[in-house]
Amino acid sequence: MSPVRLEALRLSGIESTADLLYLFPRRYIDRSTILPVISVRAQTDPITVIGTVTGIKEIGFGKKKRLVATIYDGTGILDAVFFKGLAYFKKRLKTGKTISLFGVPKRFGGVTNMTHPDIEDIDDDDAGGRGVVPIYPSTAFMKNTYITNSVIQGWIREILDFKNYQEYLPEYLLSQLGVPERMTALRYVHLPESLSQPAMGTQRFKTEELLLFQMSMQRLRADRVQKNPGLMLKKGDLTKRFLTEVLPFRLTEGQSAALKVISADFQSSQQMNRLLQGDVGSGKTVVAIASMLIGLDSGYQAAMMAPTEILAEQHFHTLNGYLGPLGINIRLLTGNQPVALRRDILSDIAGGTAHIIVGTHAIIQDNVKFSKLGVAIIDEQHRFGVLQRSNLLSKGQHPHVLVMSATPIPRSLALTLYSDLDVSVIKGLPEGRKPVVTVLKYDSNRGEVYQFLEEQIDEGGQVYVVFPLVDESESIDLKDATMGFEQLSSRFSRYHVGLVHGRMRSDEKERVMKSFSEGETQILVSTTVIEVGVNVPNASVMVVEHAERFGLSQLHQLRGRIGRGARKSYCILMSDVKRSKDARVRLETMVRTSDGFEIAEVDLKLRGPGDFLGTKQSGLPDFRFADIVEDQLMVQEMRDLARLILDEDPDLGLPKNDGLKRVFERYFRSKARYFSMG
Repeated sequence: MSPVRLEALRLSGIESTADLLYLFPRRYIDRSTILPVISVRAQTDPITVIGTVTGIKEIGFGKKKRLVATIYDGTGILDAVFFKGLAYFKKRLKTGKTISLFGVPKRFGGVTNMTHPDIEDIDDDDAGGRGVVPIYPSTAFMKNTYITNSVIQGWIREILDFKNYQEYLPEYLLSQLGVPERMTALRYVHLPESLSQPAMGTQRFKTEELLLFQMSMQRLRADRVQKNPGLMLKKGDLTKRFLTEVLPFRLTEGQSAALKVISADFQSSQQMNRLLQGDVGSGKTVVAIASMLIGLDSGYQAAMMAPTEILAEQHFHTLNGYLGPLGINIRLLTGNQPVALRRDILSDIAGGTAHIIVGTHAIIQDNVKFSKLGVAIIDEQHRFGVLQRSNLLSKGQHPHVLVMSATPIPRSLALTLYSDLDVSVIKGLPEGRKPVVTVLKYDSNRGEVYQFLEEQIDEGGQVYVVFPLVDESESIDLKDATMGFEQLSSRFSRYHVGLVHGRMRSDEKERVMKSFSEGETQILVSTTVIEVGVNVPNASVMVVEHAERFGLSQLHQLRGRIGRGARKSYCILMSDVKRSKDARVRLETMVRTSDGFEIAEVDLKLRGPGDFLGTKQSGLPDFRFADIVEDQLMVQEMRDLARLILDEDPDLGLPKNDGLKRVFERYFRSKARYFSMG
């Protein structure tokens, strides 16, 4: 192989024969289903045709300009039509080139055509052959050095014919999983004789990858239990007074069950690492407060870390409201505090006079020294990176850790991200929480919506009107809320209308929110600063403007701000009639269900794991073959299998697990940075 091609492969991330073998095709062309152009009719399902480019022409002017490539396959002609990227396609579709087109055929002017079909270059070898043709991903570096599809396939065929890669999965596992051995699986993927074989081959590598990952998580769990003895914490006077005197309600069965399990963790002599799940409004915060008080009762400090200053401030005020009567010193630590105040807070933390510390990631900075940290709460864990979680753990002598998520986490993500944690789910909602009626309305319905708001306010209710704010630096979004405030103030002139947004000073926000919570303000116009933590039981209506611009989990969070009091509550989603398919699914899901876990599953499918979690530093493992959304059942099966294997053979010392041990140790080392948490 020439040095130029070697460099092109290296720049494409392929530095060894193994890398080349694990460059899996992105799709396959089944030549038995390729249609001759003469038999193609207009239809709604996509099809594949293969032919030679016989001509290229540009038609029309300005915005109506299009590129038409004529394809001939020996039976008839088909036009491939492009309205965008004309320069790119003109360069790519050279006369005399053989290509495959995958798209939906239409009839126009007596000629069959496809608009913006998927195009693959078909080499002479492919065009003359039969059977299944793998289509490999390609890069600009490969194209520039003429590393074509058939060149890649030739290299891989040569490797598979002359090299024999050792099998490392035990026979009992291959049999139990029902997957082929390694060499057979690679042949199924790269040299398939039927369309069913690639799926069988890929299944082998998916299960292997998920099994090794889950075994790693189980090892982490076992190592943590062995190395990190837990602090012995017991309920005392503070916890009892909070639950019996301070709380204006009794814990629900779900809250009581969660707190009972946490209390047992505190007395187990092992460090707790628990994920506390629950739907919006299920009362996770109350359980977290009680958990921190058990730490205080036992002579330790507690910390609560939130991802934003707004949320940290809301937690700070909530804790003060509940714990003020108990004489507990709560300090708020964020990144934007004056130097003198910050010095005073740090002194309080180091000296142990600060009992509970609430803050952002400022809590985990090097200059923050705890006197005796016993309980750490991480709120909205998925918005923190793995290293941030690890840094908080290093602040004490193996503090007990409770991870919370404001948004229900889909099962597939929980089984992956948190499979080293114990999981508790708070079932049910606190007494008095009412189901919220959710409806979708358009601008044409605005008159009737406003009339409905007037009726609700006249009956004693209050209203949120929420505008989207994608980023606090985006003035256009702030302008939307400000203009909306002015228009609503004019339309509802006999009521008091307030405005709150993220750019306001803290004291201004507090003043506006206090006016609303005390009933002086009837309509609160807001950006998404009210998404989490705001509790106004009398607010019974929420209008979400431009609802199509919100994420599904965000809409569910917003809806959770109402339905907290005695009044029947309504969520009105105002949307543009023109909206994307995904936006339509989001809004229809909101109208159909209020189950946060079902909503989270839909959201995960729409956005994918990375976007759902909101950050690439969320600790989500980088899977090469598996898709934790599509392969959710497999994720569960591999977790259960990993536990069985390691329960029987914790060190993989049995002869039957020799190969498995080698590949597992190699895998675990390769993921050392990911697995270095806590």
